[in-house]
Amino acid sequence: MKKIVVVLFLLGSLFINASFAQFDGQKSAIKKPTSIGMVISTNDVETMWNVLRLANFAKEEGDTVSIFLLGKGVELDLLVKQNKDLQEQSDAFLEKGGTILGCGTCLSSRKNDAPQVCKFSSMSDLYNLVRKNAIVLTF
Repeated sequence: MKKIVVVLFLLGSLFINASFAQFDGQKSAIKKPTSIGMVISTNDVETMWNVLRLANFAKEEGDTVSIFLLGKGVELDLLVKQNKDLQEQSDAFLEKGGTILGCGTCLSSRKNDAPQVCKFSSMSDLYNLVRKNAIVLTF
């Protein structure tokens, strides 16, 4: 009887250790930092706000995040002056070392040759963002 109890105890211990080892392996795989590129082509304030919130969260988790504004997305530069929430999120993102690039052609067509929030950029910069990031999200 004692042998059965000892064997069950040892098997139970091995099962518990194996379970924890497997769980830790999954946890570390989830938390491994990655690079994320986000392309924003909308001027919808709520969408922009949520994208910036996601970008800030990803930065806090240790990920590298770059944002490219395309088409109507370059209007973020104007919208941050009108919307406190967008201003706070974009400032927080930039303070955390995030990068916001803006399509130069799109900015110029809107008569914005000196953007404050984003850096004047090109299709080459967008191409590089897509090529270098493990994950690319479009909004």
